[in-house]
Amino acid sequence: MSAPLLQINNLQVDFVTDIGTTTAVNNITLSVHRGEIVAIVGESGSGKSVTSLSVLQLLPKPPARYTNGEILFSAGGQEPVNLLTQTPEQMRTIRGNQIAMIFQEPMTSLNPVFTCGHQVQEALQLHLKIGKKEAKQKTIDLFNQVRLPNPELLFKRYPHQLSGGQKQRVMIAMAMSCEPALLICDEPTTALDVTVQKTILQLIKELQQTRQMGVIFITHDLGVVAEVADRAVVMYRGEIVEQGPVANIFTDPQHAYTKGLLACRPVLHPKGERLPVVSDFLENNRTFDLHRYARPAVQPVIEEKPGIVRPPFIQVSRLNVWFPSKKSLLGKPLEYTKAVDNLRFEIYKGETLGLVGESGCGKTTLGRTLLGLIKPTSGSVYYDGTDLSKIDAGTMKEMRKDIQIIFQDPYSSLNPRLTIGSAIAEPLKVHNIINGSTQRKDRVVELLEKVNLKAEHFNRYPHEFSGGQRQRIVIARALALNPSFIVCDESVSALDVSVQAQVLNLLNDLKAEMGFTIVFISHDLSVVRYISDRIMVMNKGKIEEIGDAEQVYFNPQKEYTRQLIASIPKGISL
Repeated sequence: MSAPLLQINNLQVDFVTDIGTTTAVNNITLSVHRGEIVAIVGESGSGKSVTSLSVLQLLPKPPARYTNGEILFSAGGQEPVNLLTQTPEQMRTIRGNQIAMIFQEPMTSLNPVFTCGHQVQEALQLHLKIGKKEAKQKTIDLFNQVRLPNPELLFKRYPHQLSGGQKQRVMIAMAMSCEPALLICDEPTTALDVTVQKTILQLIKELQQTRQMGVIFITHDLGVVAEVADRAVVMYRGEIVEQGPVANIFTDPQHAYTKGLLACRPVLHPKGERLPVVSDFLENNRTFDLHRYARPAVQPVIEEKPGIVRPPFIQVSRLNVWFPSKKSLLGKPLEYTKAVDNLRFEIYKGETLGLVGESGCGKTTLGRTLLGLIKPTSGSVYYDGTDLSKIDAGTMKEMRKDIQIIFQDPYSSLNPRLTIGSAIAEPLKVHNIINGSTQRKDRVVELLEKVNLKAEHFNRYPHEFSGGQRQRIVIARALALNPSFIVCDESVSALDVSVQAQVLNLLNDLKAEMGFTIVFISHDLSVVRYISDRIMVMNKGKIEEIGDAEQVYFNPQKEYTRQLIASIPKGISL
């Protein structure tokens, strides 16, 4: 085999702060060859992103310090250069030109005050030293290559005017603009729905094969790894615990951590079965039987359940939520976006209703309308017999105790200036549930322990916790008032697969204990199938299909649902 395009040898990265030194990456060695996709997998904090940012020297120094190792890069038959010894000027000629990067969140990677076309055009002019007109035409050609609709129109649009999938494709076009030898993809599909994710993955694979690029693909989604990668590198607490061909990693994992990551995916487990967690494998040396955890080759026969006549807990009737999309000069709406379009359905007490569909289908709008956070254009939502649209503000405030929401991003839904103890105690004060501060603290500690956190966490701030811990804090806050109804809006979408398993187990445990009703919104059908009693599929504001979770997942009736399920990365099959 020819010399590697990128060779990382014994790399150690430390972060030096006032409170001490933390080793983020501990003496790792890995290589990437031209025309090869190498996936780096592991939980948050495992060192994946630190490794990729080190390649481009994007870590701030201080606090980052490279205490050992080298990163050798060789493009176009040149002698390898150690990227860690390059000057800032030398790195500027390499970044975006010979090595490009696609970040996880395109909205924060694109400048909101410049059009999408201008930002790609600027990169081309800077690196290729070409004129403005030629750079514009090349940008439009790149937009065509990444299959953006109406490239000439999107050239003039700002990032906020594009969907998440379109923004990600703009980032891919920018990364591909100078035909780099190495492309680094840092969680590029984590927050995308499955159909957009499939398109992005196919696009990266096609461009990589056409241009014979080397690709480092960072992800915590093992299904995605199986879909795109040639080799996988598994990282845990800053170290590489296992690496090799993807098929070997999936079919015969050697390290307990890899076994745990593979086993805790919801897609592999029947409904009601408790998901294994990684700690079971690390601490108890649990065995990994591929056939035990493999997806069944023959799908189960779904038996028709006898209909149970029971009154609905929440009843939605002819519900419309429209937003003006075009107005006259005098501000009169001329056209509407029908986010929710004439919906009728029921939710029964104690059930979990899964709500799935692509971005923009109306899931979140519907969830917030069910909670009274968005006023419907017409129609009604009855909560336990009460029409939410016909009650006054005082009555609505009283009802807020019974209806809660868990948002997708726990960090942005927690006040960074409040300790988590204060954040969880706040609803108790607002609703005068417990008056004494000592009693409130006792109740908060009880809630923290219920979500597997500790009493000593009471006085810590949100930034001191991991993503999974913050999500559990938000769950504790939602449960503080003993609600009857909770909307989980993409509440596990951005979590590592191992943390996701813990949160799903926790929700099932708490639901069994407290008896609340859940609407679980997600774009991940495999997660929704695992946790839901029924599934409702939405498309363009309307209901495509609704029914028993197993029935919808294994025997979908509508073509749209079949396309959603076909887009789920399947992993290695037996």
